[in-house]
Amino acid sequence: MKRILINLTAVVLLPLLVAASCGTSKKTTPAIETSEVTEGAPVVYFTKDISPDGLVKLYEALGVEAGGKVAVKISTGESEKSNHLRPELIGQLVKKVNGTLVECNTAYEGSRSSTASHRKEIEKRGYNHIATVDIMDEEGEIKIPVVDDKWIKYDIVGSHLQNYDFMINLAHFKGHAMGGFGGVLKNASIGVASQNGKAYIHSAGKTEDYHQMWQNLPEGWMSSPENNTPFIESMSAAAQAVHNYFKAKNGIVYIDVMNNISIDCDCDGNPHKPTIADIGMAASLDPVALDKFCLDQVFTLPNDENNDTKALLERINQRHGTRIVYRAEEAGLGTTKYEVINLDK
Repeated sequence: MKRILINLTAVVLLPLLVAASCGTSKKTTPAIETSEVTEGAPVVYFTKDISPDGLVKLYEALGVEAGGKVAVKISTGESEKSNHLRPELIGQLVKKVNGTLVECNTAYEGSRSSTASHRKEIEKRGYNHIATVDIMDEEGEIKIPVVDDKWIKYDIVGSHLQNYDFMINLAHFKGHAMGGFGGVLKNASIGVASQNGKAYIHSAGKTEDYHQMWQNLPEGWMSSPENNTPFIESMSAAAQAVHNYFKAKNGIVYIDVMNNISIDCDCDGNPHKPTIADIGMAASLDPVALDKFCLDQVFTLPNDENNDTKALLERINQRHGTRIVYRAEEAGLGTTKYEVINLDK
């Protein structure tokens, strides 16, 4: 199989990329240029085939067999309008690994802020028709250790996490109002955190009581770009905690689906419409390399009538979104270098 490497785009060039995205050109797909293999770099597998078969093929390319009780971490989406991954796309893979779909309740008031309402939304979306769905903080939470303790001293996750031996982190790559973007690192951190854990990460260790989160934080904390770096670095630390937890058991793999890319997260019940044509799906054993690969696809995508990247690039830039991959690299979770195997070649 031919090995190829995506050209990396430095974060320092992001403002230039934002400015360049204002022009127009013919419709293009992400440029993949042949390059020398980076010795020792983790592999990112890529396909443009966003389909149930394509997802299974992508998972199989990783060469890792899901063993024991398998958790498939998804976002169930705040509403039917959200851009979450649909059951018809993921069902074949979930059944193949005999997986349980796992989620946690939200720390904000919404349709998934209690187990009862969350289960109603799960049924509306049809997830319970493809697999058992476990709300991991339904019966409480546990603390797991972090390596990077600059902001948070532990990670607070749903107690049911300890029931699983292997995780498939199945994320939808998109924008995010506070984090700039969301991929597998966010899905492992905020996604696996309990309600109190979400408050702990969002506040960068200032509070672990989601009931009191708004009262305990300084005014404007959650909407202030100046506070994004502590939040983003806390997400990185929590993602590493989850990674290490499963690494000590049977393992964890990561998949990013780059479709329906809006500037808003799947936690937004009324998101902006997608402004970028579907790119494809990618998978890796290294979550840092994978999220960096996805960022590079957006950074290098020329504008045309079907691709308006300006809003997403500005959001990532303003929220210091790329900091998560570099902080995770500094902490030893993974690397921003990668080698790509294009499964379509």
